[in-house]
Amino acid sequence: MYAMTIPVPGGPEALVRAVVPEPVPGEGEVLVEVAATAVNRADLLQRQGFYDPPPGSSPYPGLECSGRIAALGPGVSGWGVGDEVCALLSGGGYAERVAVPVGQLLPVPQGLSLEQAAALPEVAATVWSNVFMVAHLRPAETVLLHGGGSGIGTMAIQLAKAVGARVVVTAGSSEKLARCAELGADVLVNYREQDFVAAVREATGGAGADVVLDIMGAKYLQRNVDALAVNGRLVIIGLQGGVKAELDLGTLLRKRAAVAATNLRGRPLAEKAAIVAAVREHVWPLVEAGVVKPVVDRVLPLAEAATAHRVVEAGEQVGKVVLRA
Repeated sequence: MYAMTIPVPGGPEALVRAVVPEPVPGEGEVLVEVAATAVNRADLLQRQGFYDPPPGSSPYPGLECSGRIAALGPGVSGWGVGDEVCALLSGGGYAERVAVPVGQLLPVPQGLSLEQAAALPEVAATVWSNVFMVAHLRPAETVLLHGGGSGIGTMAIQLAKAVGARVVVTAGSSEKLARCAELGADVLVNYREQDFVAAVREATGGAGADVVLDIMGAKYLQRNVDALAVNGRLVIIGLQGGVKAELDLGTLLRKRAAVAATNLRGRPLAEKAAIVAAVREHVWPLVEAGVVKPVVDRVLPLAEAATAHRVVEAGEQVGKVVLRA
């Protein structure tokens, strides 16, 4: 089969289409014929040589896909050859076929195309696991979402609004903020021109945000804590702003606040399966009802993965860039 490989880490040109061995589904796995995949920032890091796949995973990029089941491995039940599915992956989406643990499979939501479905698994699992399973966002609370125009941001806005929360977003342009508003964001902050801590305090009458979902890491750590309300929860899921920072623990103590940091790719299979099951239970009904929609910026052929990486690297997109296999 063909896959986009990374013979030598580097820029977008490091992605090379090559013939590779076809995966064989093992115990509890299915083989999926890939129709589409989507670009995530982890793919860019892997291409640059900074984020190796977990041991035993496919060496090719791609943390989600959609397609049809081509074969069942031993011990698989409840699914059949030909079923349309989408899946959370540890790697391998940038290929014609990929072996997927059965616990990471999801049915394609009714009313969605395979290309739309490819944009869902990673962001839905990331947002649900962090904003709701870790931070326990509740109705009428305020959540601050950094990178509101990203795939994660656009999903988080919709899910937070669906449960009745108030949403504050940051983004770097008026165009992205306008798209966030269309999705339901209540307070729009251009981080290039405004102080998000001040904006959150103003929007909440000085109380602060109950939940902060952060992709920046070190650069925003103290300011995120400053933006938190009493009993607030900060969840860090990205390190675009660095990995080391000092934190005034006195502020955290006075607010009785919590800081958590998580990732999804390296979790054990059982944890991923539990997250995927929660997504199917809580998110999929909202998608099928049209309350939550995948936000797809553009669809490109898999052979143009390098172009897709350049788009995401430059932050030109709103939502997800999908690659058609």
